[in-house]
Amino acid sequence: MERSMKQYETDRKEAARLAARLMLASGTTAPRVGGVGECTIHILDDECDIEDLCQEMERMADIKKSWQFFKRDAAMLRDADAVLLSTSLRSLTDPADINCNMCGKLVCEYLKEEDKLPADPDVAFTGCLCIFRANNIAYAIDGMVSQARNLGIDHGVYWSAGAAAMRMGILPRDTGFALAVAISITEKSPFRDIPQRYAEINQRTMNDRMINRLWPQFRSIYS
Repeated sequence: MERSMKQYETDRKEAARLAARLMLASGTTAPRVGGVGECTIHILDDECDIEDLCQEMERMADIKKSWQFFKRDAAMLRDADAVLLSTSLRSLTDPADINCNMCGKLVCEYLKEEDKLPADPDVAFTGCLCIFRANNIAYAIDGMVSQARNLGIDHGVYWSAGAAAMRMGILPRDTGFALAVAISITEKSPFRDIPQRYAEINQRTMNDRMINRLWPQFRSIYS
């Protein structure tokens, strides 16, 4: 029996969902400094949820000149089959109390007394953060990326998407900062070898331009 393209697309998306959950498992079981759980991982595999995230990234791109690359990241994430958001929960509010001095303070109590940055539109993360605890998110990301490599899944890591997710309020309240891992099961990785103006020139924007150009003609013919 001939298999349809629709069935292939369904199976491809299902494979991406399964891969995302295996990556979540690897990120969760990755080592933690101090052996205490303080990272959470959240999966976005619905196209509407990913689109909401991309639109927030595009809004943030217009706030600061240094964030203009958010638009390019958003264009790439629109081609993702799933996005995993990894959070660092305790780095903002609960220093490790080991006086490691990585944050530049002599003792952890000084970091607790430090004023946080205001939650202004041009502030991505409202540190100061406990660097010792914040390092744990790197272990989580490494676990997810290692699993993606083992599975042969195309992937990309984006802090822009993590900042946008925090701004949307879809992550736990105590999140200090977040990073995103996007995955795609396609013949061409949407995260590699991307032109500089990919936000303007990509498959979706070209299709939109074609539709906008042809739609008035079709409407005049068939109306």
